[in-house]
Amino acid sequence: MVIRETGSNKLFVIFIDMNHRFISFFIPILLSQATSNLQSQPHSKTMQAWITTADKSMVLRHSTLSFSDNKSSLATIEIQPAITFQTMDGFGFSLTGGSAMLINQKIAAEQRKALLRELFLTQNNGIGISYLRISIGASDLDDHVFSYDDLPDGESDPSLLKFNLDEDRKNLIPVLKQIVALQPSIKIMGSPWSSPVWMKTNQHAKGGSLKPEFYPAYAMYFVKYIQEMAKEGIKIEAVTLQNEPENPNNTPSLVMTANEQSEFIRKHLGPAFETAGIKTKVVIFDHNCDHPEYPITILNDEQAKPFVDGTAFHLYLGNISALSAVHNAHPDKNIYFTEQWTSGKGDFGADLQWHVKNLIVGATRNWSKAVLEWNLAADERFGPHTSDGGCDSCLGALTIGDTITRNVSYYIMAHASRFIAPGSVRIASTWIDSLPNVAFLTPEGRKVLIVLNEGTTAKSFLIKVNNKRVKASLPSGSVGTFVWK
Repeated sequence: MVIRETGSNKLFVIFIDMNHRFISFFIPILLSQATSNLQSQPHSKTMQAWITTADKSMVLRHSTLSFSDNKSSLATIEIQPAITFQTMDGFGFSLTGGSAMLINQKIAAEQRKALLRELFLTQNNGIGISYLRISIGASDLDDHVFSYDDLPDGESDPSLLKFNLDEDRKNLIPVLKQIVALQPSIKIMGSPWSSPVWMKTNQHAKGGSLKPEFYPAYAMYFVKYIQEMAKEGIKIEAVTLQNEPENPNNTPSLVMTANEQSEFIRKHLGPAFETAGIKTKVVIFDHNCDHPEYPITILNDEQAKPFVDGTAFHLYLGNISALSAVHNAHPDKNIYFTEQWTSGKGDFGADLQWHVKNLIVGATRNWSKAVLEWNLAADERFGPHTSDGGCDSCLGALTIGDTITRNVSYYIMAHASRFIAPGSVRIASTWIDSLPNVAFLTPEGRKVLIVLNEGTTAKSFLIKVNNKRVKASLPSGSVGTFVWK
């Protein structure tokens, strides 16, 4: 297994001796140790910083900064912990069927155990992924199409007597069980790319719509899925009704209008969940920011709205401010950001900047409780994926081949997931156009500030908390995470 080099640094340590005297000293430690010690020995005189540069010369490079009374004329990001916004559920990726297959089949058991610890814990080199999205049935990043109730052509099963999770038991469920054993509080969102084909107008995996006569069966399909996953020890925190319901071009895919989702929730899914005692959250839309009126239409339905927890978004079209448009229309409902890909033909620096600005900063500043990148893992050829509608250039956070390569979305997400635990609250911070940023207060009382320098030159700036300031610098195109207590 290839392990990223972290380099060595110093950590400022304070403790109280038996005579109640404060004693402080610096000790040299590895980056991984810095994260662990930061969690157990917070202090107020120094700030810890982690920086990743556009040219990848530094990735999560750690340094220590000191507070002072600096009152220079530099641009200042002021943190106001008393002004709070949404509580975070987590940061993470989609564990596609293809990702699970690669992790389960292509990595030896001990290496897989070490990799999962790195991904889902924060000790050592861990990046602390706290939220996963999985597909209900196949996504376009499985190696073949399947549902949990596949039948010969012309047959139907409205009572779902043949429902089973056998395909997921091959790879996805075994990997999820290992993840849950490591991180029992992991949140998991399920999203279908299609219903079983016998429920669809076109009788095909790609495109088509759900036949109204099978709305009750499809509602029970969700109920059975949640119940059967629970029997495997896997709690489904939330479900979306359909991945990209306005996109008929994936294999698999299914089209659902806002009115269809509204009727399905109001008359079928909501009552079915109530009858079965299902507490899993129902999340609508799960598509692009160019169409905020879609979820608003559903939430305006007074009978459907009580069954809905919130709205999920992607950003392949539109502007991230659409999240706030939906929040402002229905502030009692939650917002989630559930998917954004990085291309195998992309540029590390450009992708780092765009995703940090629009997702890590942009989505959370627009009320999102979770931020998820797309595929956790792919092979060197961007597989596996389905044919005729599967993404053939989706870069995973990891490339799994003879070695394991950590790609740009790994570092994008690590700048947040490693430091911002579930239960953290977004707090106010000064917006500066050249230094997009967002701040959080963690359950342990730490402040976390993520800053992007999207300029073409290095920038120095001040971080102000109360009357104390820290001078920080970021190279052009780089992102920094700053942590203190």
